[in-house]
Amino acid sequence: MANGQWYPAEWPDRIRALADGTLQPAVPRRAATVMLLKDGPAGTVVHMLRRRSSMAFAGGAYAYPGGGVDPRDDEHHIHWAGPTRAWWAARLGVDETTAQAIVCAAVRETYEEAGVLLAGPTAESVVGDTPGAEWEADRAALVARELSFAEFLERRGLVLRSDLLGAWTRWITPEFEPRRYDTWFFVAALPQGQRTRNASTEADRTVWIRPQDAAGGYDKGELLMMPPTIATLRQLTAYGTAADALAAAPDRDLTPVLAQARLVDGEIVLSWPGHDEFTKHIPTGG
Repeated sequence: MANGQWYPAEWPDRIRALADGTLQPAVPRRAATVMLLKDGPAGTVVHMLRRRSSMAFAGGAYAYPGGGVDPRDDEHHIHWAGPTRAWWAARLGVDETTAQAIVCAAVRETYEEAGVLLAGPTAESVVGDTPGAEWEADRAALVARELSFAEFLERRGLVLRSDLLGAWTRWITPEFEPRRYDTWFFVAALPQGQRTRNASTEADRTVWIRPQDAAGGYDKGELLMMPPTIATLRQLTAYGTAADALAAAPDRDLTPVLAQARLVDGEIVLSWPGHDEFTKHIPTGG
């Protein structure tokens, strides 16, 4: 392949089925993902994981920690610090309940998949590293959905630090995909004293890598990625430190990016608005 763009073999058939009305688009599930950053000797690095090749969705692709919203993330008794729910609702373009759920999903998924927790005993503090059997038992209960995030915070006496997140972009899985997500991407800096680890059963490898190096691996066809991943990596290359990226987040456009498929001169043209590098031309006969 010319690059590492994730492109399932079944897409052309599904695009044609969508066009002729035989495919009903799935409703996208709300999700959140976090680009966790830290400053390295050669510049900013981002934490990435490689999805196991056995995964039904984007198997083998590099991505960031993230996942779907747990309906219980809507609960109102979550202890909260940073911008208000009303502020986040305006920033994310949703109602306050949904905004809380999305922010909670971002923090919860980062803990579940990377072992990093953006929460602290007070509104001005963050927990240290989270090793040990008790922490792991709670994390496993979160993954199994035996414990809600609100219950976890309450049990630990912790406050969610929404001020440590910056909303970066929003992508919606194309209508012809069987598994669809409406995903908000966030940036966050690795809290002092915490370390990442491969805590996800969905990943077989994790790395800290400079965005430009990851993008270079994609361009050479060495690293497989979905369009949102490589697009955000290219955006991150403009920032020399994690603080710079976080400072830029409030001005980022959160207009959703949704792929479009249309018939032009006897071929299907698949494109992502504002991201010409992902455009594909597919013959209608195959």
